[in-house]
This record gives sequence, structure tokens and C-alpha cells, in this order.
Amino acid sequence: MLQIKNLTVSSGSKKILENIELEINENEIHVLMGPNGAGKSTLCKSILAHPSLKKEGIITFNGKDILNEKTDKIAKEGIYYIAQSPMEIEGVKNTELIRTALKEKNEPMDIFTFNKEYKNYAEILKIPKDFIHREVNVNMSGGEKKKNELLTMLFLKPKLILLDEIDSGLDVDAVKVVAKVLKEYQRQTKCAIMLISHQEMLLKLLEPTHVHIMMNKTIIKNGHKELINEILEKGFAEFSRDLL
Repeated sequence: MLQIKNLTVSSGSKKILENIELEINENEIHVLMGPNGAGKSTLCKSILAHPSLKKEGIITFNGKDILNEKTDKIAKEGIYYIAQSPMEIEGVKNTELIRTALKEKNEPMDIFTFNKEYKNYAEILKIPKDFIHREVNVNMSGGEKKKNELLTMLFLKPKLILLDEIDSGLDVDAVKVVAKVLKEYQRQTKCAIMLISHQEMLLKLLEPTHVHIMMNKTIIKNGHKELINEILEKGFAEFSRDLL
């Protein structure tokens, strides 16, 4: 589904990522782990063409070259990103954002179907029913913002979901809800998920199929869920010694 080859990413004169190699297929869950500043968030942003980043290499999605595509075009292909700190958009209500996005995808939804879908999603996410009439992420707690972003995701039905520390700001019960929603959505759609996380509880609930360690601007090690236990036990310093 997603293929990244020899990707180098810079911001101004500063090189942030080098020689990134990554392949993600449908129905897989990939977790990126690594110390702060390793470039994990930058990788997510580069996939969706953040304007401050300059990219060289290959990024394809379902066989289509998206390296130089604009963010809106990439999103329409079916990639959805939830940032660590979702943006607040004053003056725009959730219902306006979601219905406009559906229209842009050529998947308009009449108000009756929309309301029915929303009530179902609100119950699944355990959010108040008046969320749909609130401004996007405005005056919401960290956990509420993450659930609000998941609400939009459920409507837009992306094929690839990028999650940048979605567990930050969530209490134990909210982590369980988020994990359950993501697993059920993947079961229904066979979507792929790439997440950045170091929280043992979320990783245990999601059961990643692939684990990648990012250090020194690149991916230094690939593995499976057993690698998570090794990281949690030894820390990243152990892997940095392997680079010496």
C-alpha cells in the first residue's frame, strides 16, 4: 500500500531524515519507536507533504507516486493523519468540516444519514452528542481532541492512518476506547496503520505486526512485536551502541 524508498527529508538547510526505507501493506499495524528528535513525526508529515519539508526519494501509495503531490490530493487518495497536538479551528464546526470533506471526496451524505452515522460513532467513541456542533477541537481536552479526530476518520474511511502519539493526553479508559475503535475499524476495512507510541498499554491492545526503531535520522532496525519488549527492557541506548 505505502512504499518509501531512499527518502531524505530536509527543513531549510537541516537534514532531518536520511535513506528511509519502509513498506506497509493493508491490514498491518506498524509502530515507530525511537528517542525524542529521531524524526518520527517528520516522517508522518513528509508523507502528507508538509510545506516546510523538502523531500527526495520515492513515496508511492497504492502504486501512485505521491512524493510531490499536495496535501489535499494525498488525503483524497485515502491517507489520514492525527497529530500529537491536533489543531484547533475556530469558526468551523465539526459537522461543516466533515460534510465538506465528504463532498470533496465525491461522497456527499444527506443530513439524515449523517445524523444517524454520527449518533452511532459518538456512542462508539463515548463522546457527547453535541460534539458535532462544536468548533473543531476548540476548548477540548487532549483526549477529547483525539476522539474528535477519530470521529472524522470514521466518516472519511481512510485506507492508511498515521497516528502521532494518539495516546498522549488519554486516560486508561480512553486508551481502551481508542484501541478498540482502531482495531474494529481495521477489521472492517483492512486498512493499514502506522503509529508513533511508546505506551505499553496501547501497544499491547493494538498488537503491532511490525516494529521500527528510528535513530540517527533513519530506521536502524525492523522487527515484530517481540522487539517492543526488548526496547522497553533495554531502552534505546542499547541499540545506539550497535551503531558504533
